[in-house]
Amino acid sequence: MPTPEENLAELGLALPEVVAPVAAYVPAVRTGSYVYTSGQLPMRDGALIKTGKVGADVTGEEAYECARLCALNALAAVASQAGGDLSRVARVVKAVVFVASTPDFTGQPLVANGASELLAGVFGDAGAHARSAVGVSVLPLDAPVEVELVVELTA
Repeated sequence: MPTPEENLAELGLALPEVVAPVAAYVPAVRTGSYVYTSGQLPMRDGALIKTGKVGADVTGEEAYECARLCALNALAAVASQAGGDLSRVARVVKAVVFVASTPDFTGQPLVANGASELLAGVFGDAGAHARSAVGVSVLPLDAPVEVELVVELTA
């Protein structure tokens, strides 16, 4: 059975460094066996990979990739609370995906699949989760997507 890190490598990915907060919060908090991440933006090397609204400046496909990167950043935050070991993830419980979009854009669930499909690829059945995909008018730094996770760890 491959580890989550091996699954990431098979997808051509690796856990990045935890993204530094852009305001007064921490990237993730552990309480008991649960880790709650703060909203993670599509940041790579300290910069957003895309800005703007989905349905205007950002295509659905670009937003899907942003959601995927947000989820990867969220996993880095989870790992920081799990001793650096994603094998301690028992289950991804919930994903919330915010999509900054134009009023006529209704593809938020398809954008959110970028995060959900990554989680399934990394954790298999344990990556199946409850989810909300919400359209909003604006996100921090003009990001098109933001993702937060709730994850249960093993003892």
